[in-house]
Amino acid sequence: MGESGWDLAAFIAIAIILVDIVIRVIAVIIVPPNRRPTAGMAWLLAIFFLPIPGILIFWLIGDPKLPKARRAKQAEVSRYILDSTHGVERVSDSSSWPGWFEGVVQLNRNLGAMPLIGSNSASLIGDYEASLADMAAAIRGAERYVHAEFYIFALDRTTEDFFDALGEAAARGVEVRVLLDHVASFRVKGYRQTLRRLTELGVEWRLMLPVQPLKGKYQRPDLRNHRKILVVDSEVAFMGSQNVIDRSYNKKSNQRRGLKWKELVVRVEGPIVSGLDAIFATDWYLETDEVPHRDEFVNAFEQEGAAQDLDCQVVPSGPGYSTENNLKLFLALLYAAREQIIITSPYFVPDEAMLYAISGATQRGVHVELFVSEIGDQALVYHAQRSYYEALLRSGVKIYMYRAPYILHAKHFTIDDDVAVIGSSNMDIRSFELNMEVSLLVRGASFVREMREVEAGYRRESRELTLDEWLTQPLRSTVLDNLARLTSALQ
Repeated sequence: MGESGWDLAAFIAIAIILVDIVIRVIAVIIVPPNRRPTAGMAWLLAIFFLPIPGILIFWLIGDPKLPKARRAKQAEVSRYILDSTHGVERVSDSSSWPGWFEGVVQLNRNLGAMPLIGSNSASLIGDYEASLADMAAAIRGAERYVHAEFYIFALDRTTEDFFDALGEAAARGVEVRVLLDHVASFRVKGYRQTLRRLTELGVEWRLMLPVQPLKGKYQRPDLRNHRKILVVDSEVAFMGSQNVIDRSYNKKSNQRRGLKWKELVVRVEGPIVSGLDAIFATDWYLETDEVPHRDEFVNAFEQEGAAQDLDCQVVPSGPGYSTENNLKLFLALLYAAREQIIITSPYFVPDEAMLYAISGATQRGVHVELFVSEIGDQALVYHAQRSYYEALLRSGVKIYMYRAPYILHAKHFTIDDDVAVIGSSNMDIRSFELNMEVSLLVRGASFVREMREVEAGYRRESRELTLDEWLTQPLRSTVLDNLARLTSALQ
């Protein structure tokens, strides 16, 4: 090689070294601010070990918030809801509340704008097909409008009747609106067929958080709207963990393994239905700049309540807010518990604050149970979750593993005999930071008793994981679990 060749090689080597140094310096400046220390450290490690790929991945998915314009619209709606619902709180006798409950309610009000409302009724539906049938029946009874918002919305043999009900409602002049998450629904079988069918039925539909850069619609692609809500005429609403799709999710790999999803949906009636409708109206506005029935949900807060008389509060959360509303609610309840905490979460990947809250609960004598699936459908999350089992078991948490071939996908937990939370939110970093979620806080002994029956059913269908059994795990499983745990911090 001639002298000029050596000069070129030296120049390239120096340039690479300088680029590498510049990337590392820039990373130290831009990565840590406004980020969890664990997430910041994980990103810095990724960039330091693989500078070029690391910085490209960070550029793609490094910002855990929605674009500024969308966050401004969310703040505008929250102010409107807060102002419009001032003074509408009508609850049961507050003298019977636990001493800590008022503070939790105020926390939710400040973060998510929604008031606590009394005079509601609620019932749980744990049968997959029965919940779809109940929702279809409610749609067939609609007189004014139907609002459906789901993370995954797919036409198949299981959901065909649900789609037919939407079409029948539209045909008789009912306003039918559907929101479906773009990326999540796009990834399932029959996506284009589903959209064609909605159009044929006369349904007005929109994609949530569309990733369509050629149309000027783009944000971090893994920021998703994970909510599942159906509202009919401000009279009845459904929400929980279940999507509108077959319980195998129409995936060949799931069908080969015989996997079936186990869900829990709550049907609610009373003024709180308007709170769930406000979530739909907000998301419709964020996607269309239109507000359906702007004043209707506020007026509906004043409707006569139901006999069951439950106090309920809707808690929205997600990257459109400045804080993790759901995480703060969960932490407040974990610290408030005095007797027992029972958690059901298919994807349980807690942050440090939640681990401290749970271990603190067991150390002050609170009985804590965690229901998870025996098997997983998402490898990284499944292994990241397993990496926490030893610490949880050593702290005194009882872990029940719902037996295969079912994926326990329900998302709820109960505190003492007073309060329950049910909704779309998992207890993992994705649900706390990246997904738009909705939770329902319910205070009322009758509802908690019904939830206890559901938990007892889970217990019968589960096996308890002991610390002795867990310590016999092979080394390769432990290594894989811990590696997956590291990736969970890259948010």
